Amino acid sequence: MPNINARLVGLELYFEDLTAAKRFYEGTLGLILSGEQSGHHAQFNAGAAFLCLEKKGVEDYPSRDKAVVFLEVPSVEAAINAIGRDRILRFEPAREGERPAWAVLHDPEGHSVLLLEARGVSTTT
Repeated sequence: MPNINARLVGLELYFEDLTAAKRFYEGTLGLILSGEQSGHHAQFNAGAAFLCLEKKGVEDYPSRDKAVVFLEVPSVEAAINAIGRDRILRFEPAREGERPAWAVLHDPEGHSVLLLEARGVSTTT
């Protein structure tokens, strides 16, 4: 397999309702809007990468619908409290030495947004 030294710089999701998607990622998750073209797309800073939300049907090379957004947060418990427990579909506490705490919720179009707790952070609030 070739090694092309690739690194993730961003990802894009497609939406029927771009306004609702923008409101969710900006208002609910607190991502910072870095650019947009009304009715076409909205782009957010997400650390070292970007997340682009695009209106379905505006490009001539659409991708499949399956997508998951992974966001690292300092504390999953704090994120759940801020977002609202009723919006969380599943929560798994950290397992010492195995994996960090995580929780999942859906955006307005049903894409899974998985919140991963940053390593070395306590899950107690």
